[in-house]
Amino acid sequence: MKSSDPDLEKRLVEVQRRIASRVVLQDQFSEEAVAGVDQAFSGEMVISGAVVLSPSFRILCTASQIMRAALPYVPGFLSFREGAPATKAVRGLDPKPTLLFVDGCGVNHPRMAGLASYLGVILGMPTIGISKDALCGEFDIPEKVGAAEPLIYREKTVGYGLLSRKGCRPIVVAPGHRISVDSALEVTRRYLKGQKLPVPCSLAHEHANRIKISISPKPVASLSDPGRR
Repeated sequence: MKSSDPDLEKRLVEVQRRIASRVVLQDQFSEEAVAGVDQAFSGEMVISGAVVLSPSFRILCTASQIMRAALPYVPGFLSFREGAPATKAVRGLDPKPTLLFVDGCGVNHPRMAGLASYLGVILGMPTIGISKDALCGEFDIPEKVGAAEPLIYREKTVGYGLLSRKGCRPIVVAPGHRISVDSALEVTRRYLKGQKLPVPCSLAHEHANRIKISISPKPVASLSDPGRR
């Protein structure tokens, strides 16, 4: 948070509480057009990439958005750093996703309002959060590929630790909005296809990084560069 605004955190926490109050953890989704959204960074710029797939995993559409980061990275407040460009990127998809995988937490968040929940409520869209670490709560480490263990926070199951691929750390799967905890896990398993991350997440990650490369300044060769001789 910016030290010049001591009330900023209080205001952001209040926004998260309003988001959490609107989260629905009941199944209201379909898999007709499943999408993913992920972010890359270039300096202070946030590059959001979104991809929507058909049921046969064919890419139907991609979209992107580039914006300056509104805040530095602060654990628990990712929505206010990445939320705006991610929202605009997803809104650029046609067809509209019927389920969105998000690189970030869902209700597995100290105030039950991670990036996946934020995007789900703002967009009115079913979302699943996929993260590489547990922001809050604890789970036992799964022993077999495909196995999952409940992520417990304040005596509630808010997600699962899922061993998605041999030799990798478990990923954390949690509902964001309009999907139940168990359905979030079930759907995620269907979209792994032998990868560590669900296919929509991987494709969104690749798309965001392609945009990053395309806007990155090209290195200038020095006079001593052998390629100039």
